Amino acid sequence: MLKLAADENLNNDILRGLRRMVPDVDVVRVQDAGLAGADDARVLDWAASAGRVLVTHDVATMTSAAYERIARGQSMPGIFEVPASISTRQAIEDLRLIVEASTEGEWEGQVQYLPLR
Repeated sequence: MLKLAADENLNNDILRGLRRMVPDVDVVRVQDAGLAGADDARVLDWAASAGRVLVTHDVATMTSAAYERIARGQSMPGIFEVPASISTRQAIEDLRLIVEASTEGEWEGQVQYLPLR
């Protein structure tokens, strides 16, 4: 099963709903990893070293930090951007599908946006 990292800004209702639907989901919140307030580059460094795909609402800066890592040839295990316009239910359903149907390394170097299409 895919390992996730929940960015500090991720709506906790989404995280709670995902954990209810997929009780064995492997997700770590950035703040629980001691990275509360860390900049995007540091969060992505941690996610890469932990092999965790990052789930975030931060479309403004996290995406550019991810592409900068890729341009430098650094590992970037993937990002799922969750826009504020998506419903909590849709975000949970999409993340459930991603977690249950994805394999480790499948999203390497990719930035994807919810909702899934």
